[in-house]
Amino acid sequence: MKKILLILSILGVLVGCGEKKEEKIKIGITQIIEHAALDEVVVGFKECLKDKGYDETKVEIDYQNAQGDFGTAQTIANSYVQDKKDLVLAISTPSSQAMYNVTKEIPIIVAAVTDPISAGLIGANVTGVSDMAPVEKQVELIKILLPTAKKIGVVYNTSEENSLVLVDILKKESNKYGYEIVEKGITNINEIGQAMDVILKEVDVLYTPTDNLIVAATPLVLSKAKENKVPVIGCIEDQIKQGALATETISYKNSGYQAGEMAIEILNGKKPNDIPIETLENTVLLINRTSMKELGIELPEILKERAIIID
Repeated sequence: MKKILLILSILGVLVGCGEKKEEKIKIGITQIIEHAALDEVVVGFKECLKDKGYDETKVEIDYQNAQGDFGTAQTIANSYVQDKKDLVLAISTPSSQAMYNVTKEIPIIVAAVTDPISAGLIGANVTGVSDMAPVEKQVELIKILLPTAKKIGVVYNTSEENSLVLVDILKKESNKYGYEIVEKGITNINEIGQAMDVILKEVDVLYTPTDNLIVAATPLVLSKAKENKVPVIGCIEDQIKQGALATETISYKNSGYQAGEMAIEILNGKKPNDIPIETLENTVLLINRTSMKELGIELPEILKERAIIID
């Protein structure tokens, strides 16, 4: 009997040694700063992977946030290279640039990047989803909701490429209606309060681009605007929920889901440069009811059919 047990034990060890444990796919997610839109990209990305069968048993996700610091984003990028990630989702222009600076081999999927070409994100290992804002529609919204407005204010981070692109588009679109653009550039989050104090005295409406510093400081921006009774045209849904007057925007969760579909294509063998960078065409119109009342604005008939009213 002892011999039989010994033989079975040895066979069990041999079988165990013969089994090869399947290694998990290593995915890095690098994000420049925490705010609702960028967080939604992560939610959509993970949801897509799970829907397609890439759950935690198959994928190991290493999520890191740079807390608004480009140097930290660069450190995160280097750590992903050292860890030999199979794929990286880089959320925001700075995080994408930091990642591309250190590797031309690891596949990079960029997300929440307005203009990948202007940002220099062109390479064999790069693809992704642009979050180009519908600036034309947003300026039209100002014309409809605020027909007496003449001066549009914009505060933005001068070191963020997508902000420069959006401000340039804002100027071109505003020129169609004869608006005057009043701009204030900042370089860090500590300068926002002072910039707001200056610009809000000069404008009829404040436009916030998809600038990561400005979006992260939304409570401060809205507080300053309310003090000065200046309406705010936001860029993402969360800003409207917090009290900005209105926006026409894309779904960042859908953007993340789209990035997830790209990731699966790459994991199945497709090369990143064989997958074109995509944009989201569908937009939604969001309006804050409380802000309308406080500013004495009636919802125009032309917007009633498709506006989503947020209380």
